[in-house]
Amino acid sequence: MTVKPDWLRVKAPQWERVGNVKEILRDLALNTVCEEASCPNIGECFQAGTATFLIMGPACTRACPYCDIDFEKKPKPLDPTESERLAEAVRRMKLNHVVITSVNRDDLPDGGASQFVQCIAAVRAVSPKTTIEVLIPDLCGNWNALEIIIQAAPEVLNHNTETIKRLYRRVRPQGNYDRTMELLMRSRQIAPWIYTKSGIMVGLGETDAEVRQVMQDLRAVDCDILTIGQYLQPSQKHLKVDNFITPEQFSAWQAFGEELGFLQVVSSPLTRSSYHAEQVRNLMERYPRSRG
Repeated sequence: MTVKPDWLRVKAPQWERVGNVKEILRDLALNTVCEEASCPNIGECFQAGTATFLIMGPACTRACPYCDIDFEKKPKPLDPTESERLAEAVRRMKLNHVVITSVNRDDLPDGGASQFVQCIAAVRAVSPKTTIEVLIPDLCGNWNALEIIIQAAPEVLNHNTETIKRLYRRVRPQGNYDRTMELLMRSRQIAPWIYTKSGIMVGLGETDAEVRQVMQDLRAVDCDILTIGQYLQPSQKHLKVDNFITPEQFSAWQAFGEELGFLQVVSSPLTRSSYHAEQVRNLMERYPRSRG
């Protein structure tokens, strides 16, 4: 087992606060990507009373070799009560900003777009001041499904690029780099008032030049927010870490991204796509956008 450098060590959380969030999630039978994907920031986020809700899961129809979420060819039917339970969790946790993501549901005609819409509507009904961020799959390129989600008007639409183009076949075999870029481009064209966001993992064998190329590609489709974080191997069955990126390199990428014109770049070893996502509210105040 490769020894992690000091900068990847996480402080032990205060489990009393973490336990409170876990209790709410268990009581409402909800899944979080924080738990299912073994996120290293789970203690900090749960302690702060935040969580990224994972809908339509917990099993995924894709088996990406970097991801710790379970794979299942025939996942369970969608639960019609999921949106109401999620909204109740938002109310109990008094969230100012909520992130809703999902497993890939390639078995569904709309990729789960309608479930996203129901969750957005349910949250708005009980907590209208809560800003909503959706972290969506590529929907197999179903652009009608994408438009359905966008019409529900989440404040932020996030779709992760995950890695550089050269490594896509190995890291994300059922994904497509160009399709990801097209999804972000179409999102901007359909609803220019929605903030678009994407994220990548590093430490899988990419070069500095390749990372910078992804960043340029994302700006070419007018992506607003970028997250960059260190890939960590969830288990021996997953892709191995090629190298650990230094904090100095993450800072260099952040500076480059700001020069390119991203509204926000969050780049550090422990950054994940939803880490400190609530900070987007400050960004929206600095760069306000009106609909229509």
